[in-house]
Formats: sequence, C-alpha cells, structure tokens
Amino acid sequence: MPSPPPIRDPYAEQAPTSGIRFLHHLNPLAKFAAPLPVMLALIFTRGVAIPLAFIVLALGLLVIGARLSGRALAALLLGVPVAVLVLGFSFGIWVDPERIEGAGAAASVVLFGIGDWEFTLAAYLVGLATAMRITALLMLSLLAGLTTSGPELVRALVQNLRVPYRIGYTALAALRFVPRFGHELEVIRAAHRVRGTDAGRGPVAAVRRTIGTAIPLLASAIRHAERVALAMDARAFGAHPTRTERTISRWRVRDTVFVVLFWAVSVAIYWWALQGGFGGVTPDRTEVGL
Repeated sequence: MPSPPPIRDPYAEQAPTSGIRFLHHLNPLAKFAAPLPVMLALIFTRGVAIPLAFIVLALGLLVIGARLSGRALAALLLGVPVAVLVLGFSFGIWVDPERIEGAGAAASVVLFGIGDWEFTLAAYLVGLATAMRITALLMLSLLAGLTTSGPELVRALVQNLRVPYRIGYTALAALRFVPRFGHELEVIRAAHRVRGTDAGRGPVAAVRRTIGTAIPLLASAIRHAERVALAMDARAFGAHPTRTERTISRWRVRDTVFVVLFWAVSVAIYWWALQGGFGGVTPDRTEVGL
C-alpha cells in the first residue's frame, strides 16, 4: 500500500524553482504593487472587454511564470470559464429590469421567462460584466497568492517597508498554527478511530465527534501557544528595535522592470478598450455598460 504524500507546510521555505518560473523569483511587494492599481480601476470599470483582457493576462502570467500542479492548472484553465458563466447568470437574475430597458437591442432578446418575469440578454451581459470584474480581481490577486509564501511576504514587509518585526513575525507565528492544528486534528481523529469512539452516523453522532475532537484540539492549541511564547521569550524576541535576518529580501532591477511593464500593458489595455468603445470607467458602479 503506497504511503500518503507528506503534508507540505505552506508557510515553510519553498523549494528552488527553475528560471522560467520568474514569478517565484520576484520580490513579493512587486507582485502586490503591479496589479494593485489595476484592481482599484476594475472596481469602476464597466463592460466585459477590459476584465476579460486582464483575466487572460493573469492566466498567461500564472501558466508561464508560476509553479502550478496539474490540479491547479486544470482549475484555472477549466474552472475559471465555468465560474464566469455561472456567476454571470447568477448576477444577471438580480438585475433590475428597469435599469436595462434602454440598453439597446440586447434588452429585447429574451433568453427565457417564468410567468411575467423575463431573463433578457442585456441582464445576462450585465451579470457577466460583474462576474468578469470579480474574476479579474481574483486572478490578479493570485499572481502573489500562488507564488509567495508567508515568510517571504513577512521578510519583504519588514525589510523593504520597515514594518515592525514584532508585528510581522507575530502574525506569521499565528498563521503557522493553521497547518499544525490540521495535523493535530488528524492525529486526534486517528486516535478516536483506534479506540472505536467515532462510530455512528447521523447529526447526533456528528455533534458528538465534533465535541470529542474540539476539546483535545483546544488543549493542544493552548500547550503549543505556551511553548511558542516561551521560545520567543528565550530568544529575546521584541527586546531590540531591529533584528538580524538570515535571508535578505532585496528589491532588484527585475522587480522594477516587472512593475513598469505590467503598468504599461495595463494602460495599453485601457487605452485600447476606451478608444474602441469596448468598455468604460465611471464612478457610478450602478451604471449599465454593455
């Protein structure tokens, strides 16, 4: 019987990546700074062309520059289009018909109806535009989310943005509790199975199992928190205004080049869409734009 794959700590040091996976070699702050202005602009963007362009751009960068598993790659390439279509339908249902009466010929195309209520092409396009904006925001956030570990982000914030290390590393220590608690939960469940105390089905048995695992998990969490606090005190954590770093987070030329190129491509996309009439930017997010 093959042994199960080892549980990877998402907050531990990551294995080195090849040169073509360039996103892993960039400073974490560069991967946040590059899409941030675009994400703010997308909030006030209407239409489907501009969000679609940024979805394709983010997908291209992730496929080329990120180290993705086969499951993650399939989820991006197959799950994103399906999610956009489903969300577009869901958002379109809630569109007020009075808002789209003057939306052009699409307002007169009825896709289906239930009684007096009609679902028009214009309503679907409005819902699709909203779904694409949300998906574009998510895809742009994945540029940093899928290629940056917790320690890398904390080091960049502390060393480059001068965030107090007391805040950064304390938050990182709290985040590292999550994978440890997952492992502890599996150990507790395995112990219950060995003792035969998790038998039974139905809601009552589920509540009993939850209580049976919550109490020992809480006790383990308290013990672990005490050990972490003692270890930090033993190492004089917080006793000095600064601390030495084993790994240096540097802002390099390639980080500046990535940010500048991303901004240039983003400006080109907006210029192309606005000049061609494929979308618009308005502070009124309730305005209908097809």
